[in-house]
Amino acid sequence: MLSLHARLVARDERALAELIEAIAPWLLGMAQALLSDPDEAEEVVQEAFTIIWNRIGQVPDEPRGLLAWTLRTTRNRAIDRLRSRKRRDRKFAHVAANGMNGEPVAAAEPDEAGTPGWHVHRTVHAALQALPREQHFVVWLAFFQGLTQTEIAERLGIPIGTVKTRLRLAFDKLRLVLASLKDWIV
Repeated sequence: MLSLHARLVARDERALAELIEAIAPWLLGMAQALLSDPDEAEEVVQEAFTIIWNRIGQVPDEPRGLLAWTLRTTRNRAIDRLRSRKRRDRKFAHVAANGMNGEPVAAAEPDEAGTPGWHVHRTVHAALQALPREQHFVVWLAFFQGLTQTEIAERLGIPIGTVKTRLRLAFDKLRLVLASLKDWIV
């Protein structure tokens, strides 16, 4: 009787199904623990099995060789996803803070000169622009992107306490600068 490894090398799809049935729950648990995202973990495990199927001939036919290689392949795919996620988040944060050309991002300003309350809009956005960049960006993520404090902390890779401090400092400054508008705001 051929080993599971030998059957995989011979491209026996039933052997692949046996391997998947035997170790997929284990791999899925490991990927979910690393990624904290069940959908992404499933994608990682699927990628790992595709790699295993395509490269099975490179694995030595040892009892522990196949299992160790499968675990390592899945773990490496999950780590690649984490790195990709962090790179994407850093790029987003940079572009959101600095724009595509390195200039600070300004909210799109509609022409509200003919609309009642346009001066309130202009004053609020000017006050936001006057904030330090870190505070402005955290306020922008919270109120214009709708992110929670936890999501902001994760996206920027900073402690949640730092997010809370930046928001509090920004609100303290905005409260002073915008105090004259209290009669205009419903």
